[in-house]
Amino acid sequence: MKGENIIDNKLETISNLFEDKEIRSIWDSEKEEYFFSVVDVIRALTDSKEPRKYWSVLKNRLKKEGSELTTFCSQLKMLASDGKMRLRDVLDTKGILRLIESVPSPKAEPFKVWLANLGSERIDEVFDPEIAVNRAVEYYRNKGYSDEWIKARLTGIVDRFKLTDVWKDGGINKPIEYALLTNEIYKGWSGMKASEYKKLKGIRKESLRDNMTDIEVALTNIGEIATRDIAREERPHGLKENLKVAKRGGGVAKGAKDLYEKETKKSAISKSNSLNYKYIDEVKKIDNKEGEIDE
Repeated sequence: MKGENIIDNKLETISNLFEDKEIRSIWDSEKEEYFFSVVDVIRALTDSKEPRKYWSVLKNRLKKEGSELTTFCSQLKMLASDGKMRLRDVLDTKGILRLIESVPSPKAEPFKVWLANLGSERIDEVFDPEIAVNRAVEYYRNKGYSDEWIKARLTGIVDRFKLTDVWKDGGINKPIEYALLTNEIYKGWSGMKASEYKKLKGIRKESLRDNMTDIEVALTNIGEIATRDIAREERPHGLKENLKVAKRGGGVAKGAKDLYEKETKKSAISKSNSLNYKYIDEVKKIDNKEGEIDE
């Protein structure tokens, strides 16, 4: 993990579940993932006076049981109570949820019930996919998007599948390859890959398209449609050939962008987003209230 891609330390997402408990977190803009302090989560779930020792014992137990959780555990530097940056065991969101399921504590039970409900909902969606669609529509409505915008967004999702289907036919099958091709289209017309574009707009895990202006969405669509149609005609195979096509598709959108900016006398790229909150980067430490040494 490259240090320059890590931004400390706004507590968002899963840490909100712990109410007033402080959970240190680090955001990795390249992986688009939060990493949370394992000891802080243990402290919140158990009220243990020695959460580091609790985690050490639990970690050994999980290893003996054959759990892969400890394999996914990595270390990042976080601010300790003595004011120094020290390495801490961290897990991503998925890992933290698995950790919660492994903690035998009454405080963990509400989280386990919540996870069970989420699992039940996803199973229901397998039998009736309309449930997932309805959930998405309600989500967008609650966010204040118009029904017209929602229709266009769902159509855009279908169009995106048409592009990825073409890529599959061209030998693309790894998530990292899809990400690289998408970045090539974005760079072709905006000069930025997706993570850089998100940083410009002040968003993190949120969807980039959900936070775009009309012209930005249109240019994104042009780039993807052009890439799709060129690929259908020329049938590139493999990542290298498809990257060249994606760059050309992005170039088509760049031509439209340049013409738009020439005629309107304003930039097609906006820093605006649709969030009703703002991320604040800050370094936090956990105060030692029980006299425990946070090393």
